[in-house]
Amino acid sequence: MSTKMKWLTHELTVYPHDGTTWHNVAGIYIFAGVNRQNLWDPLYIGQCGSFQDRIPSHEIWDEAQSLGATHVHAMVVSKQADRDKIEKELIQAYQPPLNTQLK
Repeated sequence: MSTKMKWLTHELTVYPHDGTTWHNVAGIYIFAGVNRQNLWDPLYIGQCGSFQDRIPSHEIWDEAQSLGATHVHAMVVSKQADRDKIEKELIQAYQPPLNTQLK
């Protein structure tokens, strides 16, 4: 059974970064770790045309991991316009430290 996490009104599935088989589908993702209050801490929010192509070799993952990221929260979102809207909404709401755009 997969763990789900709600970010604003969006429900994302929680996956370990390593050992997950990523599929060739588009969506939104959040690199996150658990903070001292035992809550998920979003460190980077992004979107991709293919999880399979983007997540395994993401250039931000090592930096996110150094800040405590352990998991990827992901949600399939097929339409580019929807991904753009959701990504901007999440970044503006959570202000993740590794995002420099859309703040």
